[in-house]
Amino acid sequence: MTAYVRNAWYVAAWSHELEAGKPFPASILDEPIVIYRGESGRMVALEDRCVHRLAPLSLGRCEGDRLRCMYHGLLYDPDGAVAAIPGQDLIPKNARVKAYPVADRHDWVWVWMGDPAQADLALIPPAVGLSDPDYILGHGHLDYAAEAQLINDNLLDFSHLTYVHANSFGAGPEFAENLPRLEPLERGVRFSRWMVDTHGQSSRKSSVPIDSYMTYDFLIPGVLLMWSGNYPQGTAKKLDFAAPALDDAQAGVTFTSQAVTPLGPKQSRYFFSWGPRVGHGDEKLRDQLMTMAGVAFGEDKTMIEAQQKVIDRSPGARIMPTAHDKGVTIFTRLVERLAKAESSAASLPEKVA
Repeated sequence: MTAYVRNAWYVAAWSHELEAGKPFPASILDEPIVIYRGESGRMVALEDRCVHRLAPLSLGRCEGDRLRCMYHGLLYDPDGAVAAIPGQDLIPKNARVKAYPVADRHDWVWVWMGDPAQADLALIPPAVGLSDPDYILGHGHLDYAAEAQLINDNLLDFSHLTYVHANSFGAGPEFAENLPRLEPLERGVRFSRWMVDTHGQSSRKSSVPIDSYMTYDFLIPGVLLMWSGNYPQGTAKKLDFAAPALDDAQAGVTFTSQAVTPLGPKQSRYFFSWGPRVGHGDEKLRDQLMTMAGVAFGEDKTMIEAQQKVIDRSPGARIMPTAHDKGVTIFTRLVERLAKAESSAASLPEKVA
């Protein structure tokens, strides 16, 4: 499996997918995980594999804040330790499963896949959730028969919009002919782009020439957060092509949160939401955007799954980067650096007390 950063928060599900008292199965980085909300409201994430005969705990039953395996009845505490074994008083010290840090933020369930001691809620990317009162968002997800890295690469190079999404998004030649402005971030990269003297795109077209601005952060482990808006003609030159204030946009402000989660080898899940800012559109526009996104993201899926097949048939073949791959390179090197640091830390001998 492709190397990914482990000390990061991965999206496992939409928050509303978790029903109270019902175990939810997930897979991240080829690790089976069961997530549930206990009676107290506490969210728990455990290895989805009973220590007795390896039955999936996601087929179990919630009892208070505990989880019972419904094969032979072992009962688990939220920390993963076996609390009871039917017909047996002695519980072995090693009778436990792995417990994962888990959080509910921005209407997504996030799971920390690395060292639990380093789990930091401040590292959860600042997405815009479905319940955010400032936006009217639709949402969905797609499963890919492809490595998550290929989806990340696609989101890090918008020059493909000109060709893959010419009909769905109505993207023009500017995405391929002009390079965006890039800014490396501590845990990602920021893209920004002005499109001047345009009439906008697709359902957000303007009857008069405008300047359109788009910016997004692509953050570890694979989360895209993007807003865009329309400004009066001449705004870009007036600002010397610097970033405008979101609140100064005269129309067309939308936000999309997207997350790519590697489920296992060549299996990924792509979560997405999109919609207008309140005052810049309504439920009708949201639905138009989501219909358009459904077509566009299907176009991406077709291309990337086909790309994966070519890669599988081409062992040893190398890619040839272009000018548009700068963002891909920045993010890939960041992932490699963080993954290498994690590997080095894991190989260090434990300190003796």
